[in-house]
Amino acid sequence: MMKKAATRKKTSVGDKVFVFLNGIFMILFVIITLYPVWNTLVIAFNNGTDSLRGGLYLWPRMWTLKNFNTVLHKKNLLVGAYVTVGRTVIGTLTALGANAILAYIVSRKHFLFKKQLSLFWVITMYVNGGLIPTFLLYKGLGLTNNFLVYIIPGMISAFYMLVIRTFMVGIPDSFEESAQLDGAGDMIIFTKIISPLCKPVYATVALFCAVGHWNSWFDAMLYNRMNSNLTTLQYELMKLLSSVTNQSTSVESMKNAVGTVTPTSVRAAATILTMLPIVCLYPFLQRYFVTGLTIGGVKE
Repeated sequence: MMKKAATRKKTSVGDKVFVFLNGIFMILFVIITLYPVWNTLVIAFNNGTDSLRGGLYLWPRMWTLKNFNTVLHKKNLLVGAYVTVGRTVIGTLTALGANAILAYIVSRKHFLFKKQLSLFWVITMYVNGGLIPTFLLYKGLGLTNNFLVYIIPGMISAFYMLVIRTFMVGIPDSFEESAQLDGAGDMIIFTKIISPLCKPVYATVALFCAVGHWNSWFDAMLYNRMNSNLTTLQYELMKLLSSVTNQSTSVESMKNAVGTVTPTSVRAAATILTMLPIVCLYPFLQRYFVTGLTIGGVKE
């Protein structure tokens, strides 16, 4: 009984007020964060012309799937979806592998030029050759009208490499030293010891890479716009939004949009379809994502 009384006394009025206010704040924060997504979903399922009246907050007034039909029946959308999925999977795996190997090399204490190379990569984060020189370089390398333009330029990222390197530096050296005493080489140490411990940061970087590839459209417009077989989902959705916005100059979009579809409603439907795969993927990586951001937490 005395222990229970002592436990009750530890919870002061100030603590209760803090817990109450903190709970209210978190509820408001969740509402503010999720409401724009919910409102976009409401507009996507509502009649486009009716949406122009405004007043749509929590529920559609006139249910319709015309907005999604307009987006899904876009020409080359299926091809763009295949290309986008392919570049997302291949690009994420290659970028993660390349950056992880570079990070492992630079994180080793016995590597001679690790400071110089790290500085070199940091400079590339702030300085680039410019759009036209980059285009001419890719054209000279044969990457235009080529699927590899989605993969090769994004394989190495200074930011991702430094994030993984910082995480690896936080791993105790005793693991590597024990493996070396057992005769393990660098490849065995990297694949069997370091990489399993880096799963959180790998998941974090993989999520960043996947989102970047999934949302990318500018490279498709710049390098592969003449090849419809190499278009991407985001590029096709961008062209759809442009055609719907300029309805007065597009007969086809006028036929599809009269009375039911507006640029705002199509934009909402395209936004929902675009974010849906990432939203479904994130819960599976969330537990690694939080841990991966706590970089360098392991110390001897």
